[in-house]
Amino acid sequence: MQARMKNPAVILPETLQALLAVSASIRDRGVSENTMDLAHLRVSQINGCSVCTDMGFRKLQKEGEKIERIVGVSAWREMPYFTDAERAALALGEAMTRLADRPDAVSDEIWNEAVKYYDEKALSALIISVAVDNVWNRLNATVRHPAGASWS
Repeated sequence: MQARMKNPAVILPETLQALLAVSASIRDRGVSENTMDLAHLRVSQINGCSVCTDMGFRKLQKEGEKIERIVGVSAWREMPYFTDAERAALALGEAMTRLADRPDAVSDEIWNEAVKYYDEKALSALIISVAVDNVWNRLNATVRHPAGASWS
């Protein structure tokens, strides 16, 4: 696959800086980077974003994450490798990504499970992280940015 154009955030550098600043603002807010990375990978898989899926896999691998968990994130409900808190984050990320798939986009069941493990600050960071992941996924999928390609 060949990209249709450069990533729009690269063409508009102010946008790139703003997105990077948002991502930086949610670090160390009560959700481990590893959990955020697992959610990022799952959201990117759902959206079919090859570049984000590839980057997410490589980042987790580089950080020493077990291959069973990296591969298993696509079927996390059936895999024994995730904590209850990670499952809550993955469920919330999926619901936020698939807003139109159900009448109650983020059900009380999903929300109530997430609040068992994350306070408001951590939930805010997780919600913003998934929202930003979805932005990147949509930018990359729209311009068909392929995995392994440079951003320029």
